[in-house]
Amino acid sequence: MNTSFHSLSSKLNLPDGGMLFTSLNSLTSNDFVRIYYLKQKRHCKALSKNAGKLSLSSSTTSKLMEGSFTRKQQLHKPRLKLEFVRTLLIDNYDSYTYNIYQDLSVINGLPPVVIRNDDWTWEDLCHYLYVEKAFDNIVISPGPGSPTCANDIGICLRLLHECDDIPILGVCLGHQALGYAHGAKVVHANEPVHGLLSEIEHNGCRLFNGIPFGRNSGSKVVRYHSLVIDPESLPKELIPISWTCSTDTRPFLEISNASSTSDAHGMVSSDSRSKAEKCLRVSFNSHQNIWNGKVLMAIMHSARPHYGVQFHPESIGTCFGREIFKNFREITEDHRLTHGPSVTSKGNVDYSGNKIILRKPVDKLSDGTFPCRSSELNGVGRKGVGPFDLANLSHPSNGVKFLRLAWKKYNHLASEVGGARIIFYQLFGHHKAENTFWLDSSSIEKGRARFSFMGGKGGSLWKQMVFQLPDDSGRPFEGGGYLSVEDAQGSTTNTFLKDGFFDYLNKDLSSFQYERKDYEGLPFDFHGGYVGYFGYELKVECGAAYNQHKSRTPDACFFFADNLLVVDHSSDDVYLLSIHEECNTSTSWLDDTELKLMELKTSIPEKLIEECLLHDSFTPCKVDFVAEKSKEGYISDVEKCKQYIKDGESYELCLTTQIRKQIGEIDALRLYLKLREKNPAPYAALLNFSKVDICICCSSPERFLQLNRDGVLEAKPIKGTTKRGVTTAEDEQLKMQLQYSEKNQAENLMIVDLLRNDLGRVCEPGSVHVPLLMDIESYATVHTMVSTIRGKKKENVSAIECIKAAFPGGSMTGAPKLRSMELLDSIENCPRGIYSGCMGYISYNQTFDLNIVIRTVVLHQDEASIGAGGAIIALSDPIEEYEEMILKTHAPSTAVMEFS
Repeated sequence: MNTSFHSLSSKLNLPDGGMLFTSLNSLTSNDFVRIYYLKQKRHCKALSKNAGKLSLSSSTTSKLMEGSFTRKQQLHKPRLKLEFVRTLLIDNYDSYTYNIYQDLSVINGLPPVVIRNDDWTWEDLCHYLYVEKAFDNIVISPGPGSPTCANDIGICLRLLHECDDIPILGVCLGHQALGYAHGAKVVHANEPVHGLLSEIEHNGCRLFNGIPFGRNSGSKVVRYHSLVIDPESLPKELIPISWTCSTDTRPFLEISNASSTSDAHGMVSSDSRSKAEKCLRVSFNSHQNIWNGKVLMAIMHSARPHYGVQFHPESIGTCFGREIFKNFREITEDHRLTHGPSVTSKGNVDYSGNKIILRKPVDKLSDGTFPCRSSELNGVGRKGVGPFDLANLSHPSNGVKFLRLAWKKYNHLASEVGGARIIFYQLFGHHKAENTFWLDSSSIEKGRARFSFMGGKGGSLWKQMVFQLPDDSGRPFEGGGYLSVEDAQGSTTNTFLKDGFFDYLNKDLSSFQYERKDYEGLPFDFHGGYVGYFGYELKVECGAAYNQHKSRTPDACFFFADNLLVVDHSSDDVYLLSIHEECNTSTSWLDDTELKLMELKTSIPEKLIEECLLHDSFTPCKVDFVAEKSKEGYISDVEKCKQYIKDGESYELCLTTQIRKQIGEIDALRLYLKLREKNPAPYAALLNFSKVDICICCSSPERFLQLNRDGVLEAKPIKGTTKRGVTTAEDEQLKMQLQYSEKNQAENLMIVDLLRNDLGRVCEPGSVHVPLLMDIESYATVHTMVSTIRGKKKENVSAIECIKAAFPGGSMTGAPKLRSMELLDSIENCPRGIYSGCMGYISYNQTFDLNIVIRTVVLHQDEASIGAGGAIIALSDPIEEYEEMILKTHAPSTAVMEFS
């Protein structure tokens, strides 16, 4: 007869003071369950009346006894509270590592040092752990792949084998590595689980102190894994300490509502642990399936301070996740009390400035002096940290420019001159709008956007930059690229940038000096500067190993806009801005443009209004778009993605493709106006780089990243899209189906955690938060699921560092980002180019606002191309994924077809 987990009152104590209840909803009164009990006098006695033989080795018994006796003594001592705890955080090339970094920074009182799993040699690691004694504990991150693959786990297995005297916590892949290091089997789960939640039970050990357990207790955890430790393969050294309550998984919103009336009856108190005088080992007979489909969620080593959790405590959706890290800190403090304080060599380790600085020891030169070699390893290892390794980018270039800003405001003028559309058409639409930009907030409902920025080739500071990566498709990226710059006088210079475009842009921005008082009183953050796009293939400057495909368009194009007009859609005000070098006080552009606006105010040509309204002026085109992938090919690609996910290579893959159409000569401005009419969007844009024959007509609803003047970063990823309904009732039903879709919630949650990670690289510890999670926004043709992530930028981080830390947008890659991009490169058969990149502005005073390039028509060399795709997860249906991809091409392709 099975004994209820919660009704059983007797509890047995574990080596670390926790308790294992004699029911796991699986322990039964039969001969196959053996419970072992060790007393301090080394007398072993079976607690179950039908228990089998004791199977602990003498060495393990000795360590368990010693630990139990020591803990009994410690319980009568005051807790050691360290000023800060020093953590080495080993990153397994994951996209959630910096969520752990953020939590540990707050909990430990000191940011951890982050290294990749192949940054340090074993000698490096031993030096910092045992010679310098620079760290109190180690956390091993999640990551793609399997601990059975040396390339996936790096140095972590040897660490778990040999560092038996240092507290270690492994998360997901780190948890599996702990099991595998001691002989447990890592196998495919019955089904992959990514972005879904489970309720857990646990045995009350130290790692779960204060955390409730059981059904409806609020003990929900987020899972991202396809592989698991086979519980029946656990060696005697490893103890199961947590498992799922059932085989069920739940979506975030549903389980959140269910747990709002939680009954936390399973809480384990520290007082109960203080009575710990015994330790036990539970062994399960492999011939009985006593787990009943439940999944092992955490383990601990019986003699070492090593723990592993299969779930993700750092996820936004995990309740009590931060308590796990707090408890690990307390375990570390107790370990320090037992083994004495570590002594740090002041010559090679420094904790000043609220960060850890490590200096690698070097040998003396022949003349008795030391070479000048040191590295600050607060997040930088032997190879750096890939997508965030931006050392030495913040120093200004040699040519410092002192910029001043002049501006004028015209109250309530926009509607008097016909609105933003008429203003752009009249002031910048001549000569087919060549060399112009229009960052167009054409959808301002519900405060989604407020300002539109427009301009063209103007003053003495204007320039156009075109950057192209080398043609090394399929080969490891070696850096660099070709930059062409045209200045205001039409002179062009060509340069090879050894350190790439992001480095160039960062140095250029750093060369500007300005007066903050110049833009006081302006309600927006773009005051002139760069307007353009970063293409998707620039991912190789952000950590990706290579590009499988060469972009057909330049990898980046930007104007430096020194003159611009701004429309405030909220107040109907119009602003004119002009930046100039301090030695030049000319305001001719302001005066000339003011005159044009006043003329437009007094007489708006009726013909101009009719042209802009675009009524009855198009003939449908008979030649349709041609897809890069057939329906069958796309569905086959979805299946490939699902197989990679099943094998643990990724949690989510954003699969894309493109459709193309030959168009000949076309009026790009009028095409954009047509797209704007059909699909207004808050992050829409028209960019016309006529020199390289590129015009971008964009109706994007998605913000990639924004940095405002207060130093607040914001991302608004979209994951989850469905069509609008024909009737009001159908529309509301489709909206609700999207809101409570298990698949779409899982997609969104994974990308929210990824963006929290990307912001966590560059934001102050504890500042990253999610004010809106899985909100539904409705547009002309679709409903979308949108979340908002914000954080406070660190003072010593530049705007370009922020962009580079998050590029490409996680909603267009999947997670973990680096491995996912590599897999997508192998599946997709064409470059993404401008699609999937980002476009917008970067102000000269280092604010920026960039969108994700989706719902966009790219015109280049007599061809129109449109990209589209969707996130593939374990729950994806291939047919539905294909239909969603087609839905996303509908608005831009229809605009082209009707216009052509």
